[in-house]
Amino acid sequence: MAAVPAPGRAISGAAFATLLLIALMMGANHVAARVAFNNGMGVATAVVFRSLVTAGVIVLILVAQGVRPRFTARHRRALLAIGLLIGVQSLCLYSSVARLPVALALLAFNTYPIWTAFWSFVIYRKRPEKAMLVAMPVILVGLALALDVFGAASGLGASGQWARIGAGVAFALAAAGTFGLALVLTQHEAGDVDGRVRTATTMMLAGVVALATVATQGGFQLPTAPAGWGGLAALTFLYGTAFTIMFTVLPRLGVVGNSAIMNVEPVFALVLAWMILGQAIAPVQVGGALLVVGAVMALGLRKR
Repeated sequence: MAAVPAPGRAISGAAFATLLLIALMMGANHVAARVAFNNGMGVATAVVFRSLVTAGVIVLILVAQGVRPRFTARHRRALLAIGLLIGVQSLCLYSSVARLPVALALLAFNTYPIWTAFWSFVIYRKRPEKAMLVAMPVILVGLALALDVFGAASGLGASGQWARIGAGVAFALAAAGTFGLALVLTQHEAGDVDGRVRTATTMMLAGVVALATVATQGGFQLPTAPAGWGGLAALTFLYGTAFTIMFTVLPRLGVVGNSAIMNVEPVFALVLAWMILGQAIAPVQVGGALLVVGAVMALGLRKR
């Protein structure tokens, strides 16, 4: 969820700083989520609060700006599918954050450009660009180093390391896969829908998916300690505020669309998780993390 300058224009210093602020808030949102999870908060409950509050904020913006949504039948079908996918993606990503060091969960999720290329080829027969084919192995090698897949840095060995991280990695990759599919459907089926409207409907449907999950779990799983309530408040505030800035400030700065700058989110999460949660990873894992972030940013900054 990011932004880049319009073609042929360099972004201003204010726009660049705003993009970094959004990336910081999104990274902090996941650290706050881990605090909440460590104190009894359920994943689905967190997604309900985050999604519905964010949807409410964006709806208020739409009302204040006098926006009247208009959908075709194709838009309705596409937005329903996109909303359901983002609901699943949100549940999977937070499930990964609850199990892995926050930065590693986000790095595994950052494989979504590969999934986007995959779904674009499978559904629309669009061949991946050369830049994507070059970046894919770099991203995968970096991710392998960051996750310490052979257990060298942890000293656990491959089997021990995968016993520890396997579930979290699976959830992160599932989040990346569903997000990649949602991006492809958005581009081809709902790209002409107002971004504010699209996000509001997506967040509402994601909240509904999370509510259904809460119902299957027997009800809301609320925090059991003050720190958990603080984490819930922080993740909701940070996520909602980041989206509000995206739709109110960035357009005025001449910034639209998606941006590679936003992919520094795992780096912010790495630092914040170390400071707040005491999560630390080995130097070789940091190197892998930077490799993934660098490759994804290079993809986003390439000329088209």
